Amino acid sequence: MVERADKPIDELTEAEAEVELARLAAAIAQANIAYHQNDAPDLNDAEWDALKRRNDAIEEAFPGLVRVDSPSLTVGAPPAEGFAKVRHAVPMLSLAKAYTDQDVVDFIQRGHRFFERDKELELVFTAEPKIDGLSASLRYENGVFVQGATRGDGTVGEDITANLRTIADIPAKLAGTGWPDSIEIRGEVYMTYAEFQALKARSAAAGGQDYVNPRNTAAGSLRQKDAAVTASRNLRFFAYAWGQSSAEPADTQYDAVQKFAEWGFKVSPLMVRAKSVEELVAQYRLIEAQRSSLGYDIDGVVYKVDRLDLQQRWGFVTGEPRWAIAHKFPAEQATTVVKRIDIQVGRTGTLAPVARLAPVTVGGVVVENVTLHNEDYIKGIDSTGRSIRGDEPIDVRIGDTVVIQRAGDVIPQIVRVVLEKRPANAAPYEFPHECPICKSPATREINPKTGKEDSRRRCTGELVCAAQAVERLRHFVSRGAMDIEGLGAENIDLFFNAGLIKTAADIFTLKDRRAEVQAALGARREAQAKLREEASGKARKNVRGVEDRNYEGLEKLFNAIDARREPELDRFIFALGIRHIGETTAAVLARTFSTMEELIRVGKETAAHADDPHSVFPDVDGIGDTVIEALIDFFGNQRNDDVIEALLKQVKPKPYVLSVSADSVVAGKTVVFTGSLEKMTRSEAKAMAERHGAKVAGSVSAQTDILVAGPGAGSKLKKAEDLGVQVISEDDWFALIAK
Repeated sequence: MVERADKPIDELTEAEAEVELARLAAAIAQANIAYHQNDAPDLNDAEWDALKRRNDAIEEAFPGLVRVDSPSLTVGAPPAEGFAKVRHAVPMLSLAKAYTDQDVVDFIQRGHRFFERDKELELVFTAEPKIDGLSASLRYENGVFVQGATRGDGTVGEDITANLRTIADIPAKLAGTGWPDSIEIRGEVYMTYAEFQALKARSAAAGGQDYVNPRNTAAGSLRQKDAAVTASRNLRFFAYAWGQSSAEPADTQYDAVQKFAEWGFKVSPLMVRAKSVEELVAQYRLIEAQRSSLGYDIDGVVYKVDRLDLQQRWGFVTGEPRWAIAHKFPAEQATTVVKRIDIQVGRTGTLAPVARLAPVTVGGVVVENVTLHNEDYIKGIDSTGRSIRGDEPIDVRIGDTVVIQRAGDVIPQIVRVVLEKRPANAAPYEFPHECPICKSPATREINPKTGKEDSRRRCTGELVCAAQAVERLRHFVSRGAMDIEGLGAENIDLFFNAGLIKTAADIFTLKDRRAEVQAALGARREAQAKLREEASGKARKNVRGVEDRNYEGLEKLFNAIDARREPELDRFIFALGIRHIGETTAAVLARTFSTMEELIRVGKETAAHADDPHSVFPDVDGIGDTVIEALIDFFGNQRNDDVIEALLKQVKPKPYVLSVSADSVVAGKTVVFTGSLEKMTRSEAKAMAERHGAKVAGSVSAQTDILVAGPGAGSKLKKAEDLGVQVISEDDWFALIAK
């Protein structure tokens, strides 16, 4: 059977389309957070665009299934925690993208068709480099810089005023004359290649972290809680647009940007006006040719309609202006040699092979590592066994000469192997079958649906594998799991590296080791002080409100930890981080087994009968073979038993008790939710119904008692009406369960 993710859209059923839209919304949201909030993209531009295009096409084919969290209705990612929020008076939108000259032709033709009644109109466009940095908006009142923010999700960003004040290219007061009483100047914060290499060298000499590329480093520098650290990074800023303004700065895009230069901003010297496709593409080629000599990252050229009144007339499509487009550069390529292949172990135990390369510059960035994804990729085949390099599979070997490129100008990848340069003694790579960190077996699971091996090999060490430990600890304390306030990623990293936390049980003994905790915090305070001292005199003068918070809230942290010693059972199960067990499945397990002791007993007994697990594990709606296999792997590992035993000496999960009102009017009824729920998430709706004794189903049938239909309800609503099922709104549902 064709998987939904690969199935042609015109062959999708409505149920499959609904599931696929949910998958795409989750995948794109995760990618947006990785790029905009964590500054660590996990998809390249082409991969992100492919997901977005598929989402938009499915929504066009099934308009009744458009989700409230649809990627077509959102921009960027929610603002990160830790900064005050700023609501943009004018949304900061993304741009449509062009990858070929024909895409540019199509863009120009759309413009001419839109304005075709204006027979004498001559459309003029601007062309300027697309800087690869972090978007920022700067608000000026009476010429004075008063507030700065990131783009965030396009509607709400993060207040980073103090950090932006440390950037020399951002004037504290506008120069010249003629600026509006109030205006938001928008542009891109970036880091030059020279500054990036200098930072890498300083960090390496101090034994600090490595930095991946200028864009991520600039974004991370701009989000520092200590503005002195931002100041030490020597960030730069180009102005190219504006948001809310008490008066338009000019009549055209080009003249407005030239005004910015008069007011003291740096603007791109490569911005030009053009009247035709040929002129636009010629400027694109010129900028592309100069790309490597600019000294900073660009990833394309942006075209905009020049006249502001025409921009307003052409208008916007959801999340994007119609009058602008970004013409992206193809990925640059270079040739280098594979020096060795290392194995890294991820949070879920995945063994990820990484090729260590002879250093080579690609797009102004020195590339020394490239992911090899999995052992099939190394062999040159995909999950179906088909070749991914040429007609016949071509593997990657140590000593091979390879052509690499930075996909989306961010993630390095191998394009091809130069076979004619392969050394005579180069041997096929033997992928390890045990974890290089903890020596536990590393296995490839069998997909129960397809009967095929998973493409990734995973360590079965679970909680005792050091490589997985930090990420698992972060998950353990996260909001959906144990929800320990104050013990975020920064403190988890600090305490783990200091040897204070190795397993989850250690979290609950931190209070008994107060002196060691204070010593770790003190070391961090000294490191932060040293960074402040390294900032320039100007930077120190510009830093405002930098406070030492290392010791603040220590008692609050200890109290927060103690408050989680009796967690809800479903939260505790989810916090363990067992593969394939998310919040919903954890709740099912909690309801089924009621206590942690009973889940452990059944889990261990099932692991002991792994050849016939169904002879032990009960038949539970919502628990399939994949979850059962994950439980077998987890409870069949003695090392995990030891960790859980230590943890249960510190915490006592509450037995699961389903609280159902005896007189609930929906008790015993089967309920289906459809359409876009506006007052609750799907998981909240399901939990609410179950608390009132109802059973939640995914499809409408003759056994369905109630259909709760939100906006955009489609085939389920029609089927319910045909079957005579009671149909109510979301408000009706709340009124019903309140009776």
